[in-house]
Amino acid sequence: MDKTIRMSHDYLLGIQYPDGYWWGELESNPTMEAEFILMNYFLGIKDECRNRKLVNHILGQQRDDGTWGQYYGAPGDLSTSAECYFALKLSGVPADGPQMLKARDFILSKGGVPNTRVFTKIWFSLFGQWDWKGVPVMPPELMLIPDWFPLNLYDFSSWARATIVPLLVLMDRKPVRRIPDWAAVDELYVLSREDSDYSVKRPSKLIGWDALFYANDTVLRQLERLPWIPTRGQAVRRAEQWVVDHQEDDGSWGGIQPPWVYSLMCLYELGYGLDHPAMKKGLEGFESFVIEEDDTMRVQACVSPLWDTCLTMIALVDSGVRPDHPALAKAGRFLVKKQVRNGGDWQVRAKGAPPGGWAFEFANDSYPDLDDTAEVVMALSKIDLQADEGAKQEAIDRALRWLMGMQSSNGGWASFDKDNSKGLIAKIPFLDFGETIDPPSVDVTAHILEMLGQLGVSADHPAVQRALAFVMDEQEHDGAWFGRWGVNYIYGIGSVLPALEALGIDMNQAFIHRAVRWVVEHQNEDGGWGESCSSYVDVASRGRGPSTASQTAWALMALIAAGEGGLPSTKKGVDYLLGTQDSDGTWDEPYFTGTGFPGYGIGQRLPDYLGPDDPGYQGDELSAGFMINYHMYRIYWPLTALGRYRRYLDGETQVIRHGSNARISYNIRVERPRRKRLKQLIPMW
Repeated sequence: MDKTIRMSHDYLLGIQYPDGYWWGELESNPTMEAEFILMNYFLGIKDECRNRKLVNHILGQQRDDGTWGQYYGAPGDLSTSAECYFALKLSGVPADGPQMLKARDFILSKGGVPNTRVFTKIWFSLFGQWDWKGVPVMPPELMLIPDWFPLNLYDFSSWARATIVPLLVLMDRKPVRRIPDWAAVDELYVLSREDSDYSVKRPSKLIGWDALFYANDTVLRQLERLPWIPTRGQAVRRAEQWVVDHQEDDGSWGGIQPPWVYSLMCLYELGYGLDHPAMKKGLEGFESFVIEEDDTMRVQACVSPLWDTCLTMIALVDSGVRPDHPALAKAGRFLVKKQVRNGGDWQVRAKGAPPGGWAFEFANDSYPDLDDTAEVVMALSKIDLQADEGAKQEAIDRALRWLMGMQSSNGGWASFDKDNSKGLIAKIPFLDFGETIDPPSVDVTAHILEMLGQLGVSADHPAVQRALAFVMDEQEHDGAWFGRWGVNYIYGIGSVLPALEALGIDMNQAFIHRAVRWVVEHQNEDGGWGESCSSYVDVASRGRGPSTASQTAWALMALIAAGEGGLPSTKKGVDYLLGTQDSDGTWDEPYFTGTGFPGYGIGQRLPDYLGPDDPGYQGDELSAGFMINYHMYRIYWPLTALGRYRRYLDGETQVIRHGSNARISYNIRVERPRRKRLKQLIPMW
């Protein structure tokens, strides 16, 4: 074990960037490259060399059956495959080639272009390959609705909000870029394009929010036919200004690909030339998102330097690296400088919270996130910055004030916003992909609780009490917790139990025993743990899948936190990690264990798994989801687990706290807090 830990230390210390951060690739799916090709064509940008490399990558990601999917090992996905096919054909790949013929057969077998998601139809509409009348209506007047109104722009999640605003302009202007006749995709229609159904799908029930939004779409379509809409000009100008104001220093919007490409196309359609500063900055910013290797190029949906940095720091300290190590000090100073100290959209719902969070990316001042902030605080509190301790402590105090002000009314914490939980948003016909709201999640809440416990906060603190009640209410009957930002129940349990241990909770309680039993029962024969992304839609996949290093680490962290380091299952899990490490100190992990969107629309677990006849059903392909392979997960998570196991063997506490390390016994009450208590004002930290 010492040798394994040392090898990982050597690897991580050897790949640290000169500025102090760690940064690994964020792998998603080939729509990133396909949409990059389409965006460049829309903007009139021609770069044959780059386009060839993008095409090579897309072809390299195609499966033997001709499909492209959302994650490693997933069944082929219709919309993903259709976008890849179109991008390839537009790039000159012959439609009669064997790979394209296989892709076409699959797309037609799933109903062709008419059955793709709305966002795919928008891409096809931009090039005249789908009729704009077949896209649900979202009028730009959404920009004019005040934020106190029951349904407004700030009821959408931060990522949906940043994506919708530029799309409002594009959907109003309905631009169509001409393409060569040979690039048209008429062959992707089961019926002829003239005979295809362009109507918005009617909901199965005539009463309910789905029916109301369907009726609203019908009315809006009639209004769109008017020769003049008096509020339209003002609404478009408001959207334009919003887009311009929300561009980040690195040229991105929200630090993620969808709003970035749509914002560039929106501004271009509004008359911004490629030489305009906003356009130049946006296009140049993509350089930090693309990865070129040999004769291929891939585009990351996002970058994760701050997330990778703080989790690497925690892994190094928990596995024995000195808190004052120069590499940790350099990383700590980098993080302190990256704290977001200005306001953002989150202030609409948390007006009294002073800024003080950290973002996921290099530059995203508009949207710091609570999960990164909690992990950064934990990382900083574990290291010794010596001369810079004062600045570090000031940053931690500022972060605590922000986090306490961002706690939602149900006691949990979300990712970017406070009380962003209006599930009816997901009923809008336009929004059939990904999560449209940002409700509190167990894993983010658990990380914040772990941070508070690490800092010596008592479990009796009112904010902690409310958060614990939320976590307990979310535990499922068999002892597991849903994983919103990691796959899936293994991630949920691996987040909650270390948090409870950090708070000094009595771990000899029935609900913890149920969680431990769930972990043990889902261990694979090889000693590891794995869970497929399909667990979000298939009950049989809960906790089941090929073993991975990161998911094995989460399971071990849960068992160790529960005081079960002596279980045979724990020893087998450790042996799995020791036996599968590569010679460079890393682990192989092609499987996707990070979650962007489960694809439910509401961003939280469903009461029951959906069947094929249920609205919103998606199969194992996760057509409305978005899954991630963080390339550093296979390094720092196993290292953290092994480090904590070694501490267990040495009889050391797993949590390095400020102040007293005395454990407390606290019996969590399962019932919900009274509504009056939920609404009481939580004092600032």
